[in-house]
Amino acid sequence: MTYQEKLQSIRRLMKSENVSAYIIPSSDPHISEYLPDRFKCIEFASGFTGSAGTLVITEVEAGLWTDGRYFVQATEQLEGTGYELMPLKAQGVPEYVEWLSGKLLKDSSVAFDGRLVSVNLAEMIENRLRPAGVKILPDRDYLNEIWKDRPILPSNPAYLIDESVTGEGIKQKLEKLRQLLRDVHADYHLISSLDDIAWLFNIRGSDVKCNPVVLAFALISHDHATIFIDPAKVSNENKGELLNHNVMIKEYHEIDAAISTVKNGTIFIDPKRTCFRLFKLINPVINVVQGVNPTTNLKAIKNPVEIENTRKTMIKDGVALTRFFKWLDENNGQTDLYEISVAEKLLDFRAEQEGFVGESFDTIAAYSDHGALPHYKASLSSNAKLNPNGLFLLDSGGQYIGGTTDITRVVSLGNATMDEKTDYTLVLKGMIDGVTARYPKGTRGYQIDAITRKPLWDNSRNYGHGTGHGVGFFLNVHEGPQVFNSANITVEIEPGMITSIEPGIYRIGKYGIRIENLVLSVKDESNEFGEFYAFETLTLAYIDTSLIIRSLLDQKQVDWLNNYNQLVVERLGKHLDNEELKWLIKKAQPI
Repeated sequence: MTYQEKLQSIRRLMKSENVSAYIIPSSDPHISEYLPDRFKCIEFASGFTGSAGTLVITEVEAGLWTDGRYFVQATEQLEGTGYELMPLKAQGVPEYVEWLSGKLLKDSSVAFDGRLVSVNLAEMIENRLRPAGVKILPDRDYLNEIWKDRPILPSNPAYLIDESVTGEGIKQKLEKLRQLLRDVHADYHLISSLDDIAWLFNIRGSDVKCNPVVLAFALISHDHATIFIDPAKVSNENKGELLNHNVMIKEYHEIDAAISTVKNGTIFIDPKRTCFRLFKLINPVINVVQGVNPTTNLKAIKNPVEIENTRKTMIKDGVALTRFFKWLDENNGQTDLYEISVAEKLLDFRAEQEGFVGESFDTIAAYSDHGALPHYKASLSSNAKLNPNGLFLLDSGGQYIGGTTDITRVVSLGNATMDEKTDYTLVLKGMIDGVTARYPKGTRGYQIDAITRKPLWDNSRNYGHGTGHGVGFFLNVHEGPQVFNSANITVEIEPGMITSIEPGIYRIGKYGIRIENLVLSVKDESNEFGEFYAFETLTLAYIDTSLIIRSLLDQKQVDWLNNYNQLVVERLGKHLDNEELKWLIKKAQPI
């Protein structure tokens, strides 16, 4: 079926039930950002492969709502599909709800699959549309009937990781969680989010590409816990270990019955990370407490073992990146190199490192104008050949048993222009100002975001994505609750959090520049004015200095850059051979 044929099939199903609009979100029953193949519904319906978006279909219109990271990509992928790009003004805001309210007449209806919509989003849709006389049908899956070869749920093995890696055992984590449940007078806690379950039970898997998680739900009470998962994924040894902590295993689909049969008490849910369908299964007599999953906040603060393991992992990742950039430097212009082939070469270098499990996201290997697409992924049709001129942007990361990495570097392949050098230097200024910020206790992400953007704002430049995101420990590369962006999110930046700082400048049709390091929030100084925190830079990979306009940097920024590149040489040097070390020393020369 073509995308237009699929669209018409969906409309026929809508018409058979007098449905005026159908909403297809980018989500799964765990309200995940990255999805197992079975729930890549937007890609199936429209061909759009970005990780954020919503399709809305009416009798005569069909649109994709997505943010600025994907405008160019969406425009290309939606051509000829029957869908129109509807650019979001604000990232993450469901602006299509207001659009629908202006389109739908009284007594019309809106349908969606309640497994793929969070409690918060479903209630927002209901609260906005029902007063206008619009009926909500939250249990419609119109794709399943036309998706003849729909992938089954993954059956990859799950496994427990040792306390020597995580720093805390299952028992300790459950005790912390249960104390927080007692604080809010909750008897039960439903967890749907895969990263929270993975952290709480020290369990990992490979059910979602690049994310070491396993499809599961969890229901925790004060004396026992149950993981709803395909039992075949868990070894007998691991089942025994879980049972030692009074953690039982039940079939994945049994979560429905388990929720329905809770007859008394109070249950705690996270309305942003719980699907509407499960929420509606909760017995009406049960009290419901809503808030952020306690595990989300607990896992955001890395313990000393996680921090030390992450530092060791950064050395491994830095060695792999050094070998890659040396290889690129020596081979570009001497042999044919393409975006896909260089991404594969980087994967080879990472795979040589002990404890490497896989990529933490699809590598963005973007040459020339492709760098202007923040979430670009090379395809067979777009696979550009690298030439000995222009800019090459590499945004990549690895999953290691000892931590998760995410790094972006831009290098010149030759003949850099003054505009490229100016933009590169301004992005570097912003990154340095972000990672060197000292900030008082209570600081929020939007304040770090503004500090990082100021050098770009001073020169009338900006970027359309956030400045940074939290990063998990051998978990999801995008992890909350902290985020560095312009939204007034009330989460404080606390010691132990690992976050990216990644400003950029993008010139469509020309080039893109982004420089990214991961930082650890640490205590810095206490005085009569309060407690102050700072960032420890964790990422270890040289920053290209050939693109820098020295006069645009102040001395503090120059000192930081020279000290950082020297630190990279010191930390990585003993893990490199003589030729690799000589090459790195040359690249890391002070400016």
